[in-house]
Amino acid sequence: MKCELTQDQIQHFQTNGFVVIEDFLTPEEVEKWRIAVTEAVKERKGLKMPGKDVQVGMDDGINEDSDYFSKVFDQLLNLWQTNDKVKEIMLDERIGKMAAQLSGAEGIRIWHDQALFKRPWANPTSWHLDTPFWSFSDRRALSIWVALDDATLENGCLYFIPASFKETTFVNKGIGKNMDGIFEAYPQFAQVVSVPAAMKAGSCSFHNGLTIHGAGANMTSGHRRAMTCAYMPDGNVFNGEPNILPEKYLKTLTVGDLLNDDEQNPLIYHS
Repeated sequence: MKCELTQDQIQHFQTNGFVVIEDFLTPEEVEKWRIAVTEAVKERKGLKMPGKDVQVGMDDGINEDSDYFSKVFDQLLNLWQTNDKVKEIMLDERIGKMAAQLSGAEGIRIWHDQALFKRPWANPTSWHLDTPFWSFSDRRALSIWVALDDATLENGCLYFIPASFKETTFVNKGIGKNMDGIFEAYPQFAQVVSVPAAMKAGSCSFHNGLTIHGAGANMTSGHRRAMTCAYMPDGNVFNGEPNILPEKYLKTLTVGDLLNDDEQNPLIYHS
């Protein structure tokens, strides 16, 4: 694993809100991740996330236009909670340290992992923000996106609006049919040139949760598989958004409560 960040990479992230790291995983590590994620997805039998009775493709109440959205990608969350192989991968302190270095946070907790599989001929993923969906509000929150297949311009690689995270707020437009919906909230970025993040399998990107990003349609007959993880800087509190939190846990929370349950959001790195 290429886990030592250069100062240029850190600076690029802090300037643009994203960074691509080529050859993040060795070929052997890529295969390990593929096997673990494939096994974990099969074990779920279509259940989208633990603690909520939502199947892949169902309306989860988070996104508008759920019929369209179900054809964007298959999305399964918190596989680390149901598969020990994925847990070993996701709780790797080395990745936590990278997230801390990029974000400037002292401590990093897992918010949720997420398998994102674009099927052949899948719809594009509209421009959106991540953090406004989540149960905490922190401008430093970020995600890693690891390519399990080559992510190309043809099969739906990510695109970023550089430096957008510096001006975006926690206003979001969801992920729906309209690719340009986000620019109703942030018109100053409507004319900005987007940056594609094509990468070969085993490479990865990190992006700030307030960076405007999206992904193209899959214009091929093959799959585009990615494994991602969202990170919460340690010390955050509940903002009232249920998001992926299990119903049982939600019942114990009130707005302002510290989100420090290691069973739900494990601390994987602290400086």
